[in-house]
Amino acid sequence: MKITLDWEVGASTDDKIIPEAFIPATVPGAVQLDWARAHNWPPVEEAGNVEDYRWMEDSYWRYCARLPAFTVSDDERLFFVCGGIDYQFEVRLHGDLVLEQQGMFTPVELDISDAQPGDILEVLVYPAPKSHPKSDNTQPNQSCKPAVSYGWDFHPRLVPLGIWQEAVLEIRPACHLRRAETRYTLADDYSCVEITLDIALSVPSNVRVLWELRDPDDTLLFTREYPLHDAQLSINTSLAHPALWWPNGQGEAARYSSEVTLLSPQGTIVDHHSARIGFRRVRLVTSAAQWDDREVDTIPKGPVKPPITLEINGRMIFTKGANWVSPDIFPGRISDDLLREQLDLAHAAHWNLLRCWGGAIVQRDAFFDICDECGLMVWQEFPLACNRYEGTSAYLRVLDQESRAIILRLREHPSLVIWCGGNELDMSWSKMTEQDGALRLLNSNCYQLDPARPFLMTSPLMGMGHGGYWFLQWDEREVFQIFAEAHCTAYTEFGVPAPASVEILTRIIPAAELFPPRTDGAWKSRHGYNAFGDIENLRNLWLELPTITKYFGEMTSLTTLVESGQLLQAEGLKCIYEEARRQKPVCAMALTWCFNEPWPTAANNSLLSWPSHQKPSYSAVRQACRPTLASARIPKFSWRAGEWFTPELWLLHDGATALAGGSISAVLECGAQRWPLLTWDYAGTAANTNLPGPSIRFLLPDLPFGRMRLLISAIGHSDWNSAYTLLLQESS
Repeated sequence: MKITLDWEVGASTDDKIIPEAFIPATVPGAVQLDWARAHNWPPVEEAGNVEDYRWMEDSYWRYCARLPAFTVSDDERLFFVCGGIDYQFEVRLHGDLVLEQQGMFTPVELDISDAQPGDILEVLVYPAPKSHPKSDNTQPNQSCKPAVSYGWDFHPRLVPLGIWQEAVLEIRPACHLRRAETRYTLADDYSCVEITLDIALSVPSNVRVLWELRDPDDTLLFTREYPLHDAQLSINTSLAHPALWWPNGQGEAARYSSEVTLLSPQGTIVDHHSARIGFRRVRLVTSAAQWDDREVDTIPKGPVKPPITLEINGRMIFTKGANWVSPDIFPGRISDDLLREQLDLAHAAHWNLLRCWGGAIVQRDAFFDICDECGLMVWQEFPLACNRYEGTSAYLRVLDQESRAIILRLREHPSLVIWCGGNELDMSWSKMTEQDGALRLLNSNCYQLDPARPFLMTSPLMGMGHGGYWFLQWDEREVFQIFAEAHCTAYTEFGVPAPASVEILTRIIPAAELFPPRTDGAWKSRHGYNAFGDIENLRNLWLELPTITKYFGEMTSLTTLVESGQLLQAEGLKCIYEEARRQKPVCAMALTWCFNEPWPTAANNSLLSWPSHQKPSYSAVRQACRPTLASARIPKFSWRAGEWFTPELWLLHDGATALAGGSISAVLECGAQRWPLLTWDYAGTAANTNLPGPSIRFLLPDLPFGRMRLLISAIGHSDWNSAYTLLLQESS
């Protein structure tokens, strides 16, 4: 039985000072949202008034709730339960301290059965953790608070605090389920699965356990009942020919239902727990092509590239997906509906993996439940990013507590396939190695608590690529050349920026600043310009106006600017995904930076503008990630009349079945004119195997400056067809 609480919150400058005034608090939420609501501030997402919130990160915030009327019988207990409080806090009941804790991912579960209706429950939240006074995103490098909220190139400095998950009272039976977890081991040939149900009770009791298992079609497979005279019990069983959990595009994400019921000696229900479980085996392996490419073939030998190809149920999977950042600047405001909306889009894009970036929060259970359901694999990083996390005893103590809580909460999810220490830790700016205490601790905890799931120290590791993040590099190479010349085992971050839509820009940028864009004001605060702070150029990051102008000339309107920038992002990302796929099996992953954003930016690498507005690049990437497609490797984006046009044809195939032979044709289209270029009669190809084709050689005609389209058509398979928009300039 859950009892909701009416919370209020107030701010003070010291933990001993009682706030002069309290305001209504929404839980889950954040103190910043409560303050803004109480004082009728405009939404920060549109107003951009982040500096008005700055003082809040250095304040003490006291939540108070008066316990309502309740009745607890002799065989029941009263608990205060909260999924997470951000970040350092105390819990007091009627003035008495009952808990002190650091860490927003370790849940709170306190037996407060001595409490009475009318008692005051308090949660005192301390100021945001800061290891030094310099105001940048290295301040949380001695805490497990995600660094992104301290300021990033797509996120303003706005540091949430408060009760960010549900916080309620629960009346429970004195004897209740503390844990009911299903573990399993698949046979080497997947013909059967050995299942273990581990049960832990709050207290020893003379109860019975009823265990029911249902298949993915909800058919009851068995019902078994066991006496339980102690506080713990392990039950073993086996299941022949289980349906396996497969990632998106490879098969059904089959899940079984495990139902555990505690029964009293009289047969009444005491407690109940249900879970959805998926049977699958995950490994990180090195393909044959990667072994050939792995070592430095000289003496003395150098380091080797670590395995990064995901093998699911014995099948090597090419991983297509994106980096997932928190979908809202306030974690306590992320709804199940928002998660569902964005994850449905990820599934529809033919992706099979999301890399949950270590600069952001570890998502709530609802995120993983949806990923389990739709076959989206998850690469989960711990909350470490781009900093040197010194292994002090105080920090390691909290990291140990937080990481264990995260692992124990998530390890039953079949969608979770990789643990990772964090983002860009072994870099010149972070200077961590596998010998640092934090990474050794995380590796140890993952192995101890979840030994069958792979662990990576960080991303990138040797052979893996982060970047580039622009359509045009500093040496004037386009993404068309950069990635064709690259040689990575995995592209775990890459991107091309684009402005938000005209509709969003007119909402977040004052009319007087809207066009032409200025390098200060709202265009800067919304990350269109100088998003890396003290680095001034980087092609005026992220609007990248010099690149847009280079290709399309001076911009005459906001509409033209947006359309031109979004075209570069769409064609650039389409190129990168398809090129990464062509490099299979040496390359095993393509994960764009990034899918979503936590608040509306003027320009960014994201495919979705906040909260879930699709840029044209989403549709382009969705086309590039289809399981099978007729593709073209195009040498560049911008062409001139009189040049030889020389794309290569390919058939890209990530599907689980073989393909028969057929024909693919290529046509060039410019305005009303069309030129047939080539027809390729291809042989069949094996499952999960690409097929290279012939090259086109066509002299581009002398036409006015404009756009041309390359159309690739698979005869009899229109769903494989592809189209590429390119730039045609007049001959020089």
